[in-house]
Amino acid sequence: MEITIKYFGLLAEVTKCSEEKISFSGTTVFELKEQLFQKYEALKNKDFQVAQNNYLITNKTKITGLEIALLPPFAGG
Repeated sequence: MEITIKYFGLLAEVTKCSEEKISFSGTTVFELKEQLFQKYEALKNKDFQVAQNNYLITNKTKITGLEIALLPPFAGG
């Protein structure tokens, strides 16, 4: 399936893009992250969360949406 990945903050700097479409044949967030780590090795050293359909998800969550967001840590106030 083709999904859109949106990168925010420092993650956009690391990948040098704010959004891209990728071909993904896996099923879980863990598999997606592994694919992204192969493409962007520097992501391995960054702390971030993954959101699907505007909800934060875990490594075991199945990818069901066509749009995924990678979110760096953020401070509240």
